[in-house]
Amino acid sequence: MPGSSFGKAFTLTTFGESHGVALGAVVDGCPPGLVLRESDIQTDLDRRRPGRSKYTTGRQESDQVRINSGVFEDLTTGTPIGLTIENTDARSRDYSNIKDLYRPSHADYSYDQKYGIRDYRGGGRASARETTMRVAAGAIAKKYLSVRHGTRIRACVSQVGDLRAKTFDWDAVEGNLFFCPDVALVEPIAELIDRLREAGDSTGASVTVMADKVPAGLGEPVFDKLDAEIARALMSINAVKGVEIGEGFGVAAMVGSVHRDEMDESGFQSNRAGGILGGISTGEPIIARMALKPTSSIAKTGQTRTRSGEVVDVSTTGRHDPCVGLRAPPIAEAMMALVLMDHWLRQAAQNSGEVSLIDRSR
Repeated sequence: MPGSSFGKAFTLTTFGESHGVALGAVVDGCPPGLVLRESDIQTDLDRRRPGRSKYTTGRQESDQVRINSGVFEDLTTGTPIGLTIENTDARSRDYSNIKDLYRPSHADYSYDQKYGIRDYRGGGRASARETTMRVAAGAIAKKYLSVRHGTRIRACVSQVGDLRAKTFDWDAVEGNLFFCPDVALVEPIAELIDRLREAGDSTGASVTVMADKVPAGLGEPVFDKLDAEIARALMSINAVKGVEIGEGFGVAAMVGSVHRDEMDESGFQSNRAGGILGGISTGEPIIARMALKPTSSIAKTGQTRTRSGEVVDVSTTGRHDPCVGLRAPPIAEAMMALVLMDHWLRQAAQNSGEVSLIDRSR
């Protein structure tokens, strides 16, 4: 399917459906000599996988990754890295009653209009399960960037419904089930999810992703600006309906003297630009946020139509996340890593990995 590949120098192609035999990916462009084991990838997959708690989908998938190619004696060879993950807990029967109708706010209708056929089992290719392979590929990019530059990429759930994080403690993020940086919100989020599940409803969320120690100079002028590529990458994640870089939409209410990032002999004095100027990284932390819509597949009855045009009521059964954003941080990290890895290789190709400051005093 066109549109299943991402990147130019470091490329990812994914394949597979939610209820198919397996999910897979081909990662091309990874430099040789990187120590890479399945355990390096599995760590992030375990953070994303379903069934981790009662607050997410009840689908139980181990998401065990297998490296099929591109690695020899635990070292990348520079050839395509093939990855697969088997689906082991698909219950296709849960979707038999919706095979001829369109779930509201889901991709059922648009897929049918485009292809004239759709895999209704769990949403098929439109399912968020596709992001499993993004996380697997992103883990490779994250490791390379960490080893090569010390780059660290982290993400957290900064909002669930109308509950917004007021403090950002990155050390707290991995210590709770919601990737939440504000420990005071953990219990209220749990209570909200319980209420939504009982009501057969869902809610949206916001995820913040940050990359530290990113080399300055990444990104291309005009169409391939780094912030544009990050926005595209994050927007490509299922359920994402909005993306901000730096202060984002907040800049509309600012004046220039407040928004600008002034500099002195020590460097930038603020980072309202989110680490990117003119589409090129400044060396400051890159900060982005994405907004995810409420889960489309809910038990609460709503109105829709069938393929034949009949208007009917629909209630989606099966195992679904009351808030898809709760498992999104590892996905946001992966997409950020894929963009930065791709642009690092493009920078290295054009500028041999080095940009020298010109001595204009001569």
